[in-house]
Amino acid sequence: MSDPGNYAGSTDRSLGQLFASATAEMSALVHDEIALAKAEVRQDVKRGVIGSLAFIVTGVLILFAIPVLSFAAAYGIHNLGLGLAWSFLIVGGAFILLGLLLALFGLAKFKKVKPPEKSIASAKQTAAVLQGVKPHPRPVVGARAIEQAQGSTLADEAIESRPVQDKALPVTRSST
Repeated sequence: MSDPGNYAGSTDRSLGQLFASATAEMSALVHDEIALAKAEVRQDVKRGVIGSLAFIVTGVLILFAIPVLSFAAAYGIHNLGLGLAWSFLIVGGAFILLGLLLALFGLAKFKKVKPPEKSIASAKQTAAVLQGVKPHPRPVVGARAIEQAQGSTLADEAIESRPVQDKALPVTRSST
């Protein structure tokens, strides 16, 4: 027969068994959550790729439609009684005018771009604070104090023979 302490409904389990069971269940829960997150991310990536491909195909179709619509507009103007050359010239001029208007719009937007003033001010303030900062002096602990505290060992002898540096060396900056 099976041991009654090995199933979840048992009240005779020890603290160790309860802890092991809780740990195993938490581990399984974490693994299941990770698997769920992976499945959701995989599904979102798939949707993103399909959406991106749809936008790319749309862009290509619109790109191919522009010349066709330009010819249609030129022949439509020609059917109104204007010469074919003048019709194409009007359509070409309309594209140039549209391009110039978009360029002026873009130029106006670029002129409104300002440097990140808050970030620059914060960086200048941080630089000013850091220029006035001096390193804190560290207390010099002598080798005798270490020997008295611990007793002499090879590591203590290595510490004792190492030169102690109690002042910070100034940092030289290059202007190049």
